[in-house]
Amino acid sequence: MLIPVVLAGGSGTRLWPLSRAALPKPFVTLPGRERSLFQETLLRLGGIAGAPLVVCNEQHRFLAAEQLRQTGIANARIANARILLEPASRNTAAAAALASLAALQTDAKATLLVLASDHLIDQPERLLEAVREAEGFARNGHLATFGVVPDSPATGFGYIAVGKRLGETRACVIDRFVEKPDLATAEGYLAAGGHLWNSGMSLFRADVFLRELKRYDANIYSACELTSEKASHDADFIRFPSNPFSACPNRSIEHAVMEHTEKGIVVPLVGSGWSDLGTWEAVWRHAPQDEQGNAISGDVVARDVHGCHIDAGSRLIAALGLRDLVIVDTEDALLVAECGESWRVGEIVRELVDAARPEVQDHRLVKRPWGSYQSLFQRPGFQVKHLVVNPGEALSLQKHAHRDEHWTVVRGCGIVTCGEREFALGVNESTVIPRQSKHRLRNDSADEPVEIIEVQLGGYLGEDDIIRYDDRYGRSS
Repeated sequence: MLIPVVLAGGSGTRLWPLSRAALPKPFVTLPGRERSLFQETLLRLGGIAGAPLVVCNEQHRFLAAEQLRQTGIANARIANARILLEPASRNTAAAAALASLAALQTDAKATLLVLASDHLIDQPERLLEAVREAEGFARNGHLATFGVVPDSPATGFGYIAVGKRLGETRACVIDRFVEKPDLATAEGYLAAGGHLWNSGMSLFRADVFLRELKRYDANIYSACELTSEKASHDADFIRFPSNPFSACPNRSIEHAVMEHTEKGIVVPLVGSGWSDLGTWEAVWRHAPQDEQGNAISGDVVARDVHGCHIDAGSRLIAALGLRDLVIVDTEDALLVAECGESWRVGEIVRELVDAARPEVQDHRLVKRPWGSYQSLFQRPGFQVKHLVVNPGEALSLQKHAHRDEHWTVVRGCGIVTCGEREFALGVNESTVIPRQSKHRLRNDSADEPVEIIEVQLGGYLGEDDIIRYDDRYGRSS
């Protein structure tokens, strides 16, 4: 069977403020959908593919693992996925190389289907048709990519100029790859035909891809080969060392291999409803809309509103007399933009990064492998949080240098370690965790979470004020 390689990197900027650095687009559940884009990618392959290889950043390993667990409860194929952790982002060529090397350890003729984890495909059966057509070519040594038949003169995608058709199939030789064009050029492509949007999805035998990579970009090949030789296995994860991977060039599959190889072909993807959801305008276009063309979710009261995307995440939004706006509300940030200008949200994110604003990194609700915490209120010198420790989980044994913590249990019963003491703490009971004391909260219940209200007091309350001595999730300092 095919091995899906799901690339789940990303910086979390294009769909800010819903997407953040700590919760990038692949792992976000968009308004009106039941699953994240990452989970939808895993599920759309039906019965044609085997256990996936997921390539993600070290920072997002627990997000990927938990969403895999949720998706794999009723799907053994997904439950058997392996997660490869990149120590740094080096684009798709390096990710595909690491995945190819991992696949070849168990199957000398492994065939990989490389997928972005943050794309939308409304008609997945059309993708499956194209995959079946490309699979025969791939097993015979071709490197296949998938080109979306354009329905508009889009300027946000790269294009593939197609060459001669291969027999009676829809597959074609790749003439050339074209960078994102200006509007006039894109209109010419649409009128003349012979050009497809580059979807970024690929299908090839792992050994063939590595041979072509070694031929056309030996630096990437060598760095990934050396990195793979030093891989280590840790619970659900395959870890790679930062050295020599940090020396790997940052190039896409297209730039490293597909633009040069003579083995490249393209299979058209027709009527699939594909989108890379690169802007809030694209999200609006693919969302269910009312008679006025509005995509509305959450607590919204709208009067005389047309062509708007409104997502009320944390409070009531009352909208009057609006046209063609994107409004996305979260607990700590509100985006308001003209629909056609939503592609510029990256400018706002860069300004926030320069100002070291926390809104680009985390939501107030932050997922952790043991559960979650939510910042409820913060002022200079103190902060109030709500912590949820899932059944059977535990925080790391840790200490803080700059803050004291006051814990009050509001649900369940936790086991507290503080210094040399270990004791149970139940509902409506409190304890104080002095700064510099080693401490931990553990939930031994099999079915009930432990919830506490944590009040932090101190001159510095940053999340980096922590030393971990023991951690079951591999995060010890």
